[in-house]
Amino acid sequence: MRILVVEDEQEISVAVGDGLRSAGFAVDLAGRLSEADEKLCVYVYDCLVVDRGLPDGDGLVFVATRRAAGMRVPVLVLTAMDAVADRLVGFENGADDYLVKPFAMAELAARVGALCRRAEQPRPVRLRVADLDVDMARRRVCRSGVLLTLTAKEFLVLATLTSRPGRIVSRTELIERCWDEMSDPLSNVVDAVITRLRRKLGEPGLVRTVRGAGYLIDG
Repeated sequence: MRILVVEDEQEISVAVGDGLRSAGFAVDLAGRLSEADEKLCVYVYDCLVVDRGLPDGDGLVFVATRRAAGMRVPVLVLTAMDAVADRLVGFENGADDYLVKPFAMAELAARVGALCRRAEQPRPVRLRVADLDVDMARRRVCRSGVLLTLTAKEFLVLATLTSRPGRIVSRTELIERCWDEMSDPLSNVVDAVITRLRRKLGEPGLVRTVRGAGYLIDG
């Protein structure tokens, strides 16, 4: 899941980005509304985390404008404005959730995850291919009944492949879904994760490389 964080305070922006990445999200950062606009024209996001007081305007006005133009991406507004009236205005102008500064990173990650799941197309909570069982709700993976220990990135890549059994998923699509703009599309990050997944999944192999096209998982 790819998140755009629009926050101009460098310390908060970096902390939020690091915290969400640790929770398994791909994160892009923008310090101004104009920068956020540019990124929204280039990338597809599963959720926006938007501060209100930004150098080139109010993040809430930005959200309202985007909503009027048809944007349906869920939005969590971060702000120091903690009055009930401020929160009500936020919801009236297109915010889906509202978190007041200071906040706990674990709560922010949980709220962002909930917004992403709410916006997703319905899909099974558990994904199964052959003897592989991927529990999306609890982020657990078992093979032949044995619990596997995966990193957040490994789980995200495996879940992406498992949600499309027998279908090729390109490297580009994996990078767009599982990494952020800081990743070099020409690097071997995808290959490295696939290699680790194959080792952890064991034999017989489930993840196949389709030369020049991408990867697929089948039984």
